[in-house]
Amino acid sequence: MITIVLYIIIFMYCLAIIVLIYGFTKVNTIEYTGLTPKTKFSIIVPFRNEAENLPILLASLSKLNYPMELFEVILVDDESKESFEVPNLKFKVSVINNIRVSNSPKKDAIVTAMQMVTTDWIITTDADCVVNANWLLTLDNYIQLHDVAMIAGAVTYDCGNSFLHHFQQLDLTSLQGATIGSFGIKKGFMCNGANFAYTKSFFQELNGFEGNAGIVSGDDVFLLQNAIAKSPEEVHYLKSENNIVITKPMNDWRSLFYQRVRWASKTSSYQSSFGKGLGLLVFAGNLSWLLILGSWILDLTSFQNVFLVFTLKFSVDTVLIYKTNQFLTKTKVQYLILSSLFYPFFSTSVALYSLFGKYEWKGRSFTK
Repeated sequence: MITIVLYIIIFMYCLAIIVLIYGFTKVNTIEYTGLTPKTKFSIIVPFRNEAENLPILLASLSKLNYPMELFEVILVDDESKESFEVPNLKFKVSVINNIRVSNSPKKDAIVTAMQMVTTDWIITTDADCVVNANWLLTLDNYIQLHDVAMIAGAVTYDCGNSFLHHFQQLDLTSLQGATIGSFGIKKGFMCNGANFAYTKSFFQELNGFEGNAGIVSGDDVFLLQNAIAKSPEEVHYLKSENNIVITKPMNDWRSLFYQRVRWASKTSSYQSSFGKGLGLLVFAGNLSWLLILGSWILDLTSFQNVFLVFTLKFSVDTVLIYKTNQFLTKTKVQYLILSSLFYPFFSTSVALYSLFGKYEWKGRSFTK
């Protein structure tokens, strides 16, 4: 009886991933950059102890194929212990101190920066990122051609050769695939704050982060879900290779675990019922695989059931990962089978720990 229930859960999981794969194919790739730039952007970068990474981000921004007078960068220092001096650049860069008023340093940083913003369009990114030369140009052209107030974009990792890095890449790739797929079926619920654009007026219309300021994470997701609930036609996903932002993976398993706990801790507070349901189904799918495996070890089920469950889950996951990876990096997928075997253990641990555990981030301790 238990085996039948687990098969039903895996079947539902596979069906959900197939729907996301379909949604992924429904989102058109857009690379058009033929219009004269018009949009003025304010790029907000919250940071804490990023003296090593910020020069790299600023160097990539200095190579943008975009008029320097049409964008500014606002760096929001969240009590860094490291000193950082802005180099001489052709575009305007401001460094301000974060004003803490909530339990979320990043949300506070964005709200603090808003007081200085004079442009209508805002983009958030992270200090450890590198942007494409046509990043702003692609956004500008898309804005000129569409009636839009919020745009989500893709993020990928700059990976080394280790299993740790490629495991993260596969995990992020699946998340990006689910993000794009959900937009393709008009059920968008997730985005990444390292590549997220919206108008200041829309942010104010949504009352910013009101209602979720007490939640440490989610400066991107909660704002997106509020926006979709209010004006879904004004929230778009820009699927463009020119618009992909590259970030750094974690370099140790402890940091990775805490990062994923931070990401998972906000799921129960989602406004999107689709997002909540999908999160629960993904957790159930991974847990089902572990229960089937445990049943086999205890000689309660056959290896045939273990093999079949793994094959079903692995097959649909692989299609989504390969499609998304082809869009994000076009580099060869590595450690796929090993990662697929390990991921249910990692994911289930993260999900359970996020319900009650404390975690560390940027040298601070947080609770859910």
